[in-house]
Amino acid sequence: MKISTEKYPLLSQIDSPNDVRNLPESQLKKLADEIRNFLVDVTSKIGGHFAGGLGTVELTIALHYVFDTPNDRIVWDIGHQAYPHKVLTGRRDQMDTIRKHGGISGFLKRRESEYDTFGAGHSSTSVSAALGMAVGMRQVGLSRQTVAIIGDGALTGGMAYEALNNAGNDDADLIVVLNDNDMSISPNVGAVSHYLSRILSGRAYTMARGGARTVLGTFPPSVLRYAERAEGLLKGMVLPSTFFEEMGFYYIGPVDGHDVDTLVETLQNLKDMKGPRFLHIATRKGKGYGPAEEDPLAYHGVGSFDPETGEFPPKKKIRTYTNVFSDWLCDMAKVDPKLVAITPAMREGSGLVKFSELYPDRYYDVGIAEQHSLTFTAGIACEGLKPVLAIYSTFLQRAYDQLIHDVSIQDLDVLLAIDRAGFVGADGETHAGVYDLSYMRCVPNMLIMVPADEAECRNMLYTGYLHEGPASVRYPRGNGPGVPENEKMEALPIGKAEIRQQSKSGKLAIMAFGTMVTQAEAIAEELDATVANMRFVKPLDEETVLKLANEHQYLVTIEENVIMGGAGSAINEFLTSQFIFKPMLNVGVPDQHVNQGTQQEQWQEVGLDQEGLLIQINDYLKKVTAQSKDEK
Repeated sequence: MKISTEKYPLLSQIDSPNDVRNLPESQLKKLADEIRNFLVDVTSKIGGHFAGGLGTVELTIALHYVFDTPNDRIVWDIGHQAYPHKVLTGRRDQMDTIRKHGGISGFLKRRESEYDTFGAGHSSTSVSAALGMAVGMRQVGLSRQTVAIIGDGALTGGMAYEALNNAGNDDADLIVVLNDNDMSISPNVGAVSHYLSRILSGRAYTMARGGARTVLGTFPPSVLRYAERAEGLLKGMVLPSTFFEEMGFYYIGPVDGHDVDTLVETLQNLKDMKGPRFLHIATRKGKGYGPAEEDPLAYHGVGSFDPETGEFPPKKKIRTYTNVFSDWLCDMAKVDPKLVAITPAMREGSGLVKFSELYPDRYYDVGIAEQHSLTFTAGIACEGLKPVLAIYSTFLQRAYDQLIHDVSIQDLDVLLAIDRAGFVGADGETHAGVYDLSYMRCVPNMLIMVPADEAECRNMLYTGYLHEGPASVRYPRGNGPGVPENEKMEALPIGKAEIRQQSKSGKLAIMAFGTMVTQAEAIAEELDATVANMRFVKPLDEETVLKLANEHQYLVTIEENVIMGGAGSAINEFLTSQFIFKPMLNVGVPDQHVNQGTQQEQWQEVGLDQEGLLIQINDYLKKVTAQSKDEK
């Protein structure tokens, strides 16, 4: 994307942070305005994460202006707030490719830029990573600055506190910047968030600030600059910084995160200090774009929109798996008062908005704290309630120990509704839900179900809810093949597959899991294949597997999960245990990370689209047929 030098006279000259550092400080405000307008211009056309980046424009400029990046390390938490960082670090002209296949990532990625010092797709990691860098540099005798930027939403994650505790105790040379905008993706929850909100809006603070301004207004201009510093001291007298100072940090703040001059001066002062330093800045998510300021949640991640009005084009009404879960949850709650729902900060994404409005006393958002969410859910189950944890596949990875130790070992009655299973499109490899079948099926006591369509998803949720013990239903992002659900819920027989199509020749049987059932049915006629909708990864329908193995020459498994340790591996292991050695092809996600793109493009990249499946299966049949002839 070629940038207009007339529309963006300053930004068009910025190809690296060094160009920012060569600007006079008086031009930084103008640069901030241009970056903000540029982000509105680009994102309104292509979509992407939006409101978070608008809130960090001045901070990003100040960081690159004060610190010698990339020699000094700037570590961002996630990537939602890092679009301005990408603009200033040589990727301005690629911003129209962001989150697209072959384009730049929407998150931080080390192999994409030397300025992305640490890859970040999940929350609450920045302080840990930055502390590790600071300690590593100290170990080898290097003198560099290390700065971690963490949002107040990320402070709901326990990992952030582990890192802060470690950093204060280590006395490392580290600056932590808290970007406090009272928002994560969903509205923030938790005591720390409420504490920060009280600080910024409390009567003591507003009275002191107002009084300071009244006094400052009487000062002659010649001493006003020094008096403004006195205002900062006054604020420090009424703002409790004890929490962070007790953790071993030198605390400064809150500072206006949209005052670039103050940020530059403050960061320069902090740069000259040693030890753990904590800068608390107050920002507004969506800053500078009216609609995003008014509704930052709606503008967190956007598709294309009208930049003049902020209006989104009308959406096609499609029935997503998340919608299926949302409706099932509310329907189930109607008939069972023991049902409670939990989410780790993904109310909107996981489809819990309607439930939270209808049943607020049975809804719990625990913040960006996946480990806590699972053990919290387990605790609820201990009291005889029926908890449902709605969690993305990629986030469940963060609570794996809790899944084993707190749920499985105790065989607790917990239902996991696992959204975003499989490829997720534009969020790319950090959010891909392609590991859960492998990491869950080795856990004892787990019931694992994979619906082939919307109707089956509803019935599996009901089946898992009635099941006594840990149960999971994993379903993809977006819509399914369009099979309408019945209002009446039906429990499925545990561990039973179904045959969807029957081969005439008995040559080939395809055992497909979840999203791949529709794909398998589409190619079955050309291959003359039997297609089984396996439904359950655990317990496996051993009877059907044996029948298919005995009645067909060749076997194929297909899943939208990594091949290693996945559902296909479960079938291999079972057949081997029965001394049945049939030619078997396991198709799934190979041993590689798959970059962003549409879900269809990601399927194509690994051969899980219809054409790719035909190529893989036909190549396999040719090889095994040729090998059989050679052996004869």
